[in-house]
Amino acid sequence: MKIYSYEGSKNISGERIYQARTSRHMTQQELAAKMQVEGVVIEREAISKIETGARLVTDYELVAFARVFRVSLNWLTEME
Repeated sequence: MKIYSYEGSKNISGERIYQARTSRHMTQQELAAKMQVEGVVIEREAISKIETGARLVTDYELVAFARVFRVSLNWLTEME
């Protein structure tokens, strides 16, 4: 499967995920643990890559991020 990029990034939600995480004073490791509670096995390194746009975010990961942060999917995918 070829992974495409948009304006040099493999996702449009990484910046919002970073904003939500840092505004809650949460580490990437803490976020990974909360994601695992939601049923998504993800490592700290993957979160780092998501936040920098170096990794694709799957639909089920987006749902879990929205649940963890208590935000809408729309907010996570809004482009500024």
